[in-house]
Amino acid sequence: MESLNRMAIELVDEAIDFAEQLHVGAFELENEATVLDFGVDFDGGLEAGLLLSEIQTAGLATVQSELGDVAGAPLSHVELTTDHPAYALLCSQKAGWEVSVDDFEGLGSGPARALVGEEDVFRTIGYHDAFDLTALAVETETLPDEAVAEHVAELTETNVESVFLLAFPTASMAGSVSMAARAGELAAFRLAELGYDPLSVLSVNARAPVAPVAPTEDEAMARTNDALAYGGEVHVVVDQGFDRFDEVASTAADTYGKPFMQVFEENDWNFQQIPKDVFAPAKVTIDVRGGPTHVFGETDEELLAESFDLS
Repeated sequence: MESLNRMAIELVDEAIDFAEQLHVGAFELENEATVLDFGVDFDGGLEAGLLLSEIQTAGLATVQSELGDVAGAPLSHVELTTDHPAYALLCSQKAGWEVSVDDFEGLGSGPARALVGEEDVFRTIGYHDAFDLTALAVETETLPDEAVAEHVAELTETNVESVFLLAFPTASMAGSVSMAARAGELAAFRLAELGYDPLSVLSVNARAPVAPVAPTEDEAMARTNDALAYGGEVHVVVDQGFDRFDEVASTAADTYGKPFMQVFEENDWNFQQIPKDVFAPAKVTIDVRGGPTHVFGETDEELLAESFDLS
C-alpha cells in the first residue's frame, strides 16, 4: 500500500483551495503548521464533512450523502464504500490518538496515526507509513496551537511546517457527518477486536443517518453514537468464515436498547469503563465469499427519533 499520508494530503490541498466554498477556515500557525477549521469558528457543512471523512480515510473510500428517513422524517445519511477496509478504516479513519498537550485535549484520527504506528492494529496489519507531510483530524472544541503541532511533528517524525491539523467539534455539521461515516469502521474494528484478520475483510459498504447538531458536546457525542448503534447498517465481504460474526452488531452488547447518554452517565463519562462492544453498527450483513451470508442486528428508529429530538 502506498503512503496513506500522501493520498490524504492531496485532499487536504483541495480543502484549502476550496475553503471559502466549504465554509472552512485555513491558516498557518507561527511555526508554519497549518490548521483547517471545520467547525470551531467556521460553520463547515455537509460537503465539508464529506471531504473531512475522505481525508480521514486517506482517499481510499468513496463517501457520499443521500436523503433517507428516520421515523418518517427526511434526514441526510452518509454512505461509505471501500475495497481497502484494513487501511482506510483501521490504519487511517479510526480515532485512536488521544491528543493531550498542556490544556489542549482532542481525539485524533486520520493517516498521521500510521506514521506513529504504536496501536496494536498496525502490528496486526503489518503497515507503517513513511512520508514527509502528514494530516491529523482532531475532534476538539478548541483550535490546536503551535504546541499541538510540534507534538504531532515529533511523534510522526516530520517537520512542523509539514503538519496539517483538521479541527472539528462533535457538535458541528462536519462532526455529525464524519461520525455517520464511521459505521463501516466500527464493524471492521469489532471484527479485529474479536480476533478476525483485518486483511481478510475485502470490502465494506456502510450507511448511517447524520445526527442533528446538538447544543453541547456531551449531547453530540451521545447522538452521534446513537446514530451508529441504532441506525448504522453495514455490508461486509470477507474471504473466510468465523464463529463470532454474531458479536459484530450492537445488538450483541448487554447495553443494547439504552441511549448513549444513559450509557455515558451510568459510567460517569469514563470511557475506559464502557465496554467496547457498545461501539458497533446496528445491523450487519457479513458475506463470506463463496460461502454463506449472515445477517445480524436491527435498527431502532424509535430510539433515534427520541435521541434526535424529532417532533
